[in-house]
Amino acid sequence: MTEILQTPKLVVVFGGSGFVGRHVVRALAKRGYRVRVACRRPDLAGHLQPLGNVGQIQAVQANVRMRWSVDRAVQGADHVVNLVAILHQGGRQRFSAVHEFGARAVAEAARSVGAGLTHVSALGADADSESDYARTKALGEKAVLDTVADAVIFRPSVNFGPEDEFFNRFANMARYSPVLPLIGGGQTRFQPVYVGDVAEAVARSVDGKVDGGQIYELGGPKVLTFKECMEELLEVIERKRLLVPVPWWLANIQASILGLLPNPLLTKDQVMQLREHNVVSDEAIQAKRTFAGLGIQPQSLATILPSYLWRFRAAGQFQQRKPVA
Repeated sequence: MTEILQTPKLVVVFGGSGFVGRHVVRALAKRGYRVRVACRRPDLAGHLQPLGNVGQIQAVQANVRMRWSVDRAVQGADHVVNLVAILHQGGRQRFSAVHEFGARAVAEAARSVGAGLTHVSALGADADSESDYARTKALGEKAVLDTVADAVIFRPSVNFGPEDEFFNRFANMARYSPVLPLIGGGQTRFQPVYVGDVAEAVARSVDGKVDGGQIYELGGPKVLTFKECMEELLEVIERKRLLVPVPWWLANIQASILGLLPNPLLTKDQVMQLREHNVVSDEAIQAKRTFAGLGIQPQSLATILPSYLWRFRAAGQFQQRKPVA
């Protein structure tokens, strides 16, 4: 009897060439899915090809601000994943255009082809927030659920991993600066989450193992203040630096200046976000809308940070480790 080979699912990943995207693409490729990466610059997405077999991963041009390109990218899709987000505004890349309009465009396109939908938002999304980032994230979530009622939405805390813009940025700063700033005193609480764990959650939603129509909050195994994150970082890179509290008013002034740079180190909107804690809610824990409910054991900072921050030590990988007491 002739065996009929089924064609693997086609998963379209918007924003698949970015930090979270490359880990999501890897997780999907390992499962044998065909992956179409929809991004603004497919010519710069060559780093994704080694993550799968020959021909398994294809990059195509798409911009969530341009609806026709979104519709074209999802043709033939079985599942759609939207990872597109920006941390600061610039040119035509506005929070409302990317987080709200873009989210609705992807959701409508997925609905038009009958594909499943997974949307990655951010912990702290709040329609009533004074932060444009947090508010538009929440509006994007609403647009998604209004369009595709059984969509899966994930809200991760601060993502960390080899290409992150959080620990890498401060570790690089510690190479040259004798001090590290603690915005608002460094008491804002975070629940850093390993990007590989977020990618696994996304992949399980594509597998059909995650209940739709719900918002899942993803946080790591440990809650840390901003100050504790910096202390953990300095311990990993084996450098001693002064941790200097920066009051909110001074942080706003600094952000007003730094925000004018093409790739700003800090913006006023980010300062506003730092006023709110970034941890998983009690409601999500009780409703099992967390990693625990997904059957995933999140990995800790202590396990992952040394695997990629070693390059910020004084002698990099050749630095002699301190003897364990």
